[in-house]
Amino acid sequence: MAACTRGLVARPFGIKTRLKVSCNHGDVRMPVSRQRLVSCKSVSAKSMLPLSFSSQRFRRLSKKHGLHLRCSSKSSAPQSRDTPPKRDTGIASEKEWGINLLDEEVKEFGTNEDGSTWYRESGEDLGENGYRCRWAHMGGQNHDGSVEWKETWWEKSDWTGYKELGAEKSGKNAEGDSWWETWKEVLYQDEWSNLARIERGAEKQAKSGTEDAGWYEKWWEKYDAKGWTEKGAHKYGRLNEQSWWEKWGEHYDGRGFVLKWTDKWAETKLGTRWGDKWEEKFFAGIGSRQGETWHVSPAGERWSRTWGEEHFGDGKVHKYGKSTTGESWDIVVDEETCYESEPHYGWADVVGDSTQLLSIKPVERPPGVFPDFGSSTPPETDDPGPGPTVPPPDQ
Repeated sequence: MAACTRGLVARPFGIKTRLKVSCNHGDVRMPVSRQRLVSCKSVSAKSMLPLSFSSQRFRRLSKKHGLHLRCSSKSSAPQSRDTPPKRDTGIASEKEWGINLLDEEVKEFGTNEDGSTWYRESGEDLGENGYRCRWAHMGGQNHDGSVEWKETWWEKSDWTGYKELGAEKSGKNAEGDSWWETWKEVLYQDEWSNLARIERGAEKQAKSGTEDAGWYEKWWEKYDAKGWTEKGAHKYGRLNEQSWWEKWGEHYDGRGFVLKWTDKWAETKLGTRWGDKWEEKFFAGIGSRQGETWHVSPAGERWSRTWGEEHFGDGKVHKYGKSTTGESWDIVVDEETCYESEPHYGWADVVGDSTQLLSIKPVERPPGVFPDFGSSTPPETDDPGPGPTVPPPDQ
């Protein structure tokens, strides 16, 4: 099921949408992961724009710096990953990262004709319980060190069936812009359910060298073989006098229960603050939706509107709400209940897109030696926590 009521738009994972607040003083926009149309009495704030720096210099590193060769074989210099990560793009795929580890140890460095330098090294670490980590480091800089880039690839495995594929990159350019990004995906066996799980995650950040601007994002996805799924993101951005935050999460238990929530807010240095949050819970056609939109002026004056829906599964929906300006409603209407009971991208999809992870080969286990499952630690990922809580009115 895909449609939602009260303006809540189900967003395919990784697609950008925006919050739009219609006000007497113009439209206020900020980057969000879901969309909802609301109205307020007065907001004296400038438009909240997606973070973009004043020039395109931050988005690319000019080829004139000479870092232009790609790591394809032992005999050639590694190519610079010379651009910062892109915002609101979710978790990249294996193919997009293009991790290609060598089967032999390498330690090389060199100087290009323009004076820029590069290095590359690769190796393998072994440990207890069949632990094996194959890795590669590479990087370079221009002749005066004002342009620099680094990148690391790795794959890990042990005898418990744990497998991990990951990458990290960072860089800076001559204008002082800097960035950092890490990505990994993991396969392991859950200790309690004994089910296979795949988890994917990404962190990205960038900072301008010429403006008071920067952003940070953390994304994660978790899947198991019976359809249990969690997805979420935390985001933050700043552009001169404006800052904004966003958190959202989705949880599917694989048996029909679904929880989704979003919490986003923004502020200016003048003291204006505004935000929007909502939550929905459903199981077998019965559930609820609730949320709040709010605004605080520089003088501390607060406006808010809360709303809620109770879906009884029989075609009846109880709708209620109120605002600080005195408006309120409490009605029961005939309305169809629609929600997504399953993720649009689930276990079968992530398995199909994780062929490189699944193909990692652990160290051969000697006869009579058994794996120690207690020594294999699953990846650490943040739990976004519950969404907003808006109680129904007194009956």
